[in-house]
Amino acid sequence: MTADALALNNALVYDYLKRFVQEELHTSGFTEACIALSGGLDSALVLKLAVDALGADHVHAIFLPYSASSDESRRDAHTMFEFCGIPWQELDISGMADAYLALQPGMDRLRTGNLLARLRMAVIFDQSKKENALVVGTSNKSELLVGYSTWYGDMACAIMPIGDLYKTQVRSLARHIGLPQQVIAKPPSADLWAGQTDEGEIGVSYETLDQVLYLLVDQRCSSAEVTSEGFELDLVHRVEHKMLASQFKRVSPPIAKLSQRTVGIDFLYPRDWRK
Repeated sequence: MTADALALNNALVYDYLKRFVQEELHTSGFTEACIALSGGLDSALVLKLAVDALGADHVHAIFLPYSASSDESRRDAHTMFEFCGIPWQELDISGMADAYLALQPGMDRLRTGNLLARLRMAVIFDQSKKENALVVGTSNKSELLVGYSTWYGDMACAIMPIGDLYKTQVRSLARHIGLPQQVIAKPPSADLWAGQTDEGEIGVSYETLDQVLYLLVDQRCSSAEVTSEGFELDLVHRVEHKMLASQFKRVSPPIAKLSQRTVGIDFLYPRDWRK
């Protein structure tokens, strides 16, 4: 039943997301978009979406590999550049990363992964300034809810067009628009080390995770109600813990209120207040 509830009207959703990208850029006064392409499904979908919304001439995608990045990531990124009809752009971050890593011997995988994500963020924002473009994010709802992303790394962007789509819905939409099968079928991975996968780190398949998240978040079910749908209580508690532990990533930094009008609390004019 839960899986059916996650089904999309793909044509309607894709049309809406195209308009979302167009309107957000227009409201912000931009005509260009900048995207960090990883070779994975999320960035592939966002790239195609941006190209369909703005035209290939207005989209600047960049592949930002590290020395440990897989050949498969490069291959699939190159496939998407060709698929979308945009010129190949690559900036290798190995030199920047290794210069810092040499100063921090013994860094574990988590710190290294966060460093790489934040270096990519710095590069993509610099390139967006160069192109006078807005950075379009590629995070999906599953990642955002369990915190499987780097704060001020891959989460940093101006807009998140697929941020309200669960990973399984991203796959469905990707099939609908005809993305290359090799990109759709590959196991999701941050490509931080050989054999690394998202689902291996999260500890559950996206198919199961998305159903649990849907019940907890969209349906506001209790743990007991989720388990009554056939999910193990330990799994539900682990998902709840991930959500609670990562809440800080999903909000702006709290401001100590001292005045009558505090940014983010009372001063809430929308971006287009000037109209």
